[in-house]
Amino acid sequence: MATLHTLPYWIFDMDGTLTVQNHNFDEMKRALEVPEEEAHDMLRYIRSLPEKEAKEKHAWLLNYGLTKAADSKPNRGAIELLDYLTHEKGAKLGLLTRNNRNVALKTLEAIDALKYFEMDDILGRDEAAPKPDPDGILHLLNRWNGTPQKAVMVGDFTFDLNCGRNAGTSTILVNQPENFWPEITDFYFADCAAILEHLTNS
Repeated sequence: MATLHTLPYWIFDMDGTLTVQNHNFDEMKRALEVPEEEAHDMLRYIRSLPEKEAKEKHAWLLNYGLTKAADSKPNRGAIELLDYLTHEKGAKLGLLTRNNRNVALKTLEAIDALKYFEMDDILGRDEAAPKPDPDGILHLLNRWNGTPQKAVMVGDFTFDLNCGRNAGTSTILVNQPENFWPEITDFYFADCAAILEHLTNS
């Protein structure tokens, strides 16, 4: 297992990881008419629909995301961790979200985190195959001339952890009351503040 202190490439999920989760998934499921058995992966369900219907639902998702983006708040320690990795470690930072890229840009701006990412290192669901597909991570590592062994994926859900596993990176789970998925989690921290404490005090 990699040592976090030495990793030069850090890839973050956005909603629920860098930001406090403010999406109401029950509301989304109802509005998009997602069957209960498909609710665990709404994007996959929408992609399976006829083109016209899928386009309408993606438009609803975009509008919903943009509405929520302006009210986004950073999770505990998120900004401080990004700042430390950028200025103290000189790490390359990427953002990989299942959200729309325009929503991601607006969200990062709202929490004053846009300055930590190069524009081409912010990937949404249209720039790379949605997590857990490793496409986004591999795209970023190719841009950085990096290898999976020197990278870590940070997230709050199985999509993020499996994405890291599928790409061959280390994985960090945050913002969950316990480590629910130890089989795909290399490191578990309560939040980004705890990651920062680990990096600076050990």
